[in-house]
Amino acid sequence: QVQLVESGGGLVQPGGSLRLSCAASGRFVSIPAMGWYRQAPGKQRELVAIIISGGSINYADSVKGRFTISRENAKNTIYLQMNSLKPEDTAVYYCYGLVAGTNSWGQGTQVTVSS
Repeated sequence: QVQLVESGGGLVQPGGSLRLSCAASGRFVSIPAMGWYRQAPGKQRELVAIIISGGSINYADSVKGRFTISRENAKNTIYLQMNSLKPEDTAVYYCYGLVAGTNSWGQGTQVTVSS
């Protein structure tokens, strides 16, 4: 079983930056895919970015060129560098991990972009 713990959310002005982190712990051999989803009030959870073993990365069109996902395998940690933030990026951001064929989620961290 894996536990995913996010950190780094908060309040930022439009045009600002934040960096989210997600650390995985527990008993697992590997995590073939890790990524970030987000859910805004009244909306469905959506993929933001995902990184797959081997280096393949996918981004939502809405964040391409502004967000960067990275992974530090030695620490079982992923990061999401978010630049040029917009009010529409406001959401709860969830860390995701695929472990032994099971989807695992963190508890979420709030990101609010507002002046």
